[in-house]
Amino acid sequence: MKISIQKNNWLSIAEFIRRDLEDYVVRHNLRALVLGVSGGIDSALTAALAAEACRKLGISLYGRSITIETNTEAEKERARAVGNAFCTDFREVDLTTLYLSVREEMEEVKIKEISREDKVRRGNIKARLRMIYLYNLAQQHKGMVLSTDNRTEYMLGFWTLHGDVGDYTPLFGLWKTEVYALARAWVEQETELSKRKALQACIEGLPTDGLGISASDTEQLGARTYEEVDDTLKEYLEGDSLLGNPTVIGRHLASEYKRRNPYCITRGMLGLEDI
Repeated sequence: MKISIQKNNWLSIAEFIRRDLEDYVVRHNLRALVLGVSGGIDSALTAALAAEACRKLGISLYGRSITIETNTEAEKERARAVGNAFCTDFREVDLTTLYLSVREEMEEVKIKEISREDKVRRGNIKARLRMIYLYNLAQQHKGMVLSTDNRTEYMLGFWTLHGDVGDYTPLFGLWKTEVYALARAWVEQETELSKRKALQACIEGLPTDGLGISASDTEQLGARTYEEVDDTLKEYLEGDSLLGNPTVIGRHLASEYKRRNPYCITRGMLGLEDI
């Protein structure tokens, strides 16, 4: 399937993503889509795109706002607005009690003072618990889980392995700044007030991972804005490694193992015939 995409024609890009998602669903005989709704712009835009595809295909979009201990009220409110506006079946689920129980069982060493590394490790547990919930829901309804990752997050390893991932990633080809651009274009053409307000609130909201690791995504990435992050990555990929934010470049290099996971020893490496 091909359609013409003009440079920066965001609605054409949205249309391509929607049609590709529809084709994928039909090709694999899926009966539903499942999405974790965080209150951030990535899951909000994914919900908007998926809702259109589900409506055309006559299948359900199951949205779940899964809170665990550190989610703010503002994040919960935005997630609720997105879920109610776009999802066929939306519910709020709190897994704090389960998380605390699992964490208690998994901590082999008693921690006296929580370090940043401890916050990251515990944040990964939260992300993996959410995925257990979403994948179980998807299997119940013969569907698949949508990932909300974008190109910026992929290039920085800004996700949890076997955690906040999915089976289909509609925003994978977009830098974070482009996600915002597409969302703003969507708001401009959206006729339903509840959908427009839900998306706009996520555009304006402070981007966080909801895991309690830092106050914002950009703080965690060592930058001031996502514009700075994206510009640095683009310049680095174009060969200008001396320009931009060295912390961002360092994170990109250090996360290469995530983009090559799992590492596999091939038959060729073993000197065996590659059949």
